[in-house]
Amino acid sequence: MVVYELSETEIDRIFQAMADATRRDIIKQAMRREQSVSELAKRYDMSFAAVQKHVAVLERATLITKERRGREQIVHGNPESLRRATRLLEAYEGIWRQRVGRIGDLLSEELKGVKP
Repeated sequence: MVVYELSETEIDRIFQAMADATRRDIIKQAMRREQSVSELAKRYDMSFAAVQKHVAVLERATLITKERRGREQIVHGNPESLRRATRLLEAYEGIWRQRVGRIGDLLSEELKGVKP
């Protein structure tokens, strides 16, 4: 029923990357507009090196991409990776809804057998 577009390793990387609030904010900022790692670093109360590490985790998870422009590293959001993660969650939701539906069917059958 479920067709996974992501390997288990890719799934782990995406959800581990998104488990951190700073990284989720970096994704949000990168989706809004491209910006340099230096610009991103100004937003957070942490060192430039710490922001670079967050960016590296997101890049490994394919949630963002980086490109070098001169001395700057420009960060872009990768909406396709987010769409793939969304499809995976929707597939899990579909499984859950089917199970709930089957429980409802079983309960209905049980209630039909009960005489008032």
